[in-house]
Amino acid sequence: MSSNVRVRFAPSPTGHLHIGGARSALFNYLYARNQGGKFVLRIEDTDQARNVEQAKEKLLDSLKWLGMDWDESIDIGGEYGPYSSMERVDIYKDYVQQLLDEGKAYYCYMTSEELEEERAAQLARGEAPKYSGRDRDLTPEQRKAYEDKGIKPVVRFRVPQNQVVKIEDAVRGDVSFETDGIGDFVIARNDGVPMYNFAVVIDDQLMKISHVIRAEEHLSNTPRQALVYEAFGWEKPTFAHASLILNPDRQKMSKRDESIIQFVEQYKELGYLPEALVNFLALLGWSPVGEEEIFTIDELSDQFSLERVSKAPAVFDTDKLAWMNNQYIQAAPLEKIVDLALPHLIHAGRLPEEMDETRKEWATRLISLYKEQLHYGAEIVTLTELFFKEEIEYNEEAKAVLTEEQVPDVLNHFVQELDALEEYTAPAIKAAIKATQKATGQKGKKLFMPIRVAATGQTHGPELPDTIELLGKATIAARLKQAASLA
Repeated sequence: MSSNVRVRFAPSPTGHLHIGGARSALFNYLYARNQGGKFVLRIEDTDQARNVEQAKEKLLDSLKWLGMDWDESIDIGGEYGPYSSMERVDIYKDYVQQLLDEGKAYYCYMTSEELEEERAAQLARGEAPKYSGRDRDLTPEQRKAYEDKGIKPVVRFRVPQNQVVKIEDAVRGDVSFETDGIGDFVIARNDGVPMYNFAVVIDDQLMKISHVIRAEEHLSNTPRQALVYEAFGWEKPTFAHASLILNPDRQKMSKRDESIIQFVEQYKELGYLPEALVNFLALLGWSPVGEEEIFTIDELSDQFSLERVSKAPAVFDTDKLAWMNNQYIQAAPLEKIVDLALPHLIHAGRLPEEMDETRKEWATRLISLYKEQLHYGAEIVTLTELFFKEEIEYNEEAKAVLTEEQVPDVLNHFVQELDALEEYTAPAIKAAIKATQKATGQKGKKLFMPIRVAATGQTHGPELPDTIELLGKATIAARLKQAASLA
């Protein structure tokens, strides 16, 4: 245990929380809790053009829904605040000026048009595009000439030439980058607002971040950030870059990928349990000891270590997530699953928003029928469709069942047994099925399948007596009559 461990999750408020970001947040959270350290939530909002209104609140809400809490952030403050980048602009400016004064950064007056022309020419020559360094060594007179034209400069970092940047990565091992392939990068825009690769270093240093745990796609940013650390003479944090997340087709996932649901809020809206999503995300690129797959967030934090984080790509298996969520649904109290599923029946217009106690009890029993097979809350709408149809359509499989020779005898006796019932309850209906068996001599599939198909139009489903009770006596009578016409 080390109380000196300080990790952070620093999302940009550009939209909903992506599942990749959620995994990064989770890995940081689990490591902090495992090590007895601090988990810092910081907002990287320097890219004002991409920021979305209310995104900060949505990010925090999604993380809270997943069961994570934090020790310092924009909402609770902390010793190293402020925790929003745009509130720290004056801090960054001092450090930019320090690099300018030391000759480790310089003003660049190239316009966006000139930069684009330069890039196009490099590509035409078959070169990897990077800044040419045109303004690297301007004289004071040359600078004044540009400023007299009204050109506002950006500030570029002076990347050392012919050097190798070495990164000791806790997941990937030693990684090296040649500085000649980087090019002098912008650290402050012409309005004074810093760029990400500069601001993140200043923030991590001043907030005493000990470990930077993030996804592999950030690895390409790391040499620039390492150079900034070195320019100030600061010790670098421990970097740990977790694996890429691939889509089910084993292709790199993009935010435009339609093969999977990508945002945490969407899973919440569909009726996934946060505990299941956390469990699933933790296993994307991290492996526990042993064969167990179901863990609470506290159990995950007890086991979590960077040594077991993988650099091999992780595949987002939607079937595995559905299975895992079903495991959590099965283990949850019925009341919790009713709260999860009922809003979807109401939203679909299957049930009214205002219900009396009898109707609520009916809805609860309906959901309980499907609790064992429910994968997420919204699925209840399709699973229970047969309960809300005036008439049912029989597919070819169902029609084949109804044309078997014993069916008329089975259905006729079953109708008689139902008509004779004093109480229309599942136990009484079960007894009616038993009496039908005795009267017809049919048993097993020959008995149950015609009754199920006639009542529901389906060859599979939940407990038959409970299903028949919840469908109601009038509905069952009409359906048995409809089925008898096909028999």
